[in-house]
Amino acid sequence: MTEYQLRERQFQIARYRRLEREVTDPLAACLLHSIIEELEEELRRDVPDWYGLPD
Repeated sequence: MTEYQLRERQFQIARYRRLEREVTDPLAACLLHSIIEELEEELRRDVPDWYGLPD
């Protein structure tokens, strides 16, 4: 993953987190949370040093 892709992914995660905090519909919040978890998992898999030791 390039530096640009890393920054883009981090920005995307931050944007979804903000939406998750702002949304009032419980289903939408749950779906956003799932999306965030998937994006963070992909980030950990692609850049293991970023979050610590690889799985």
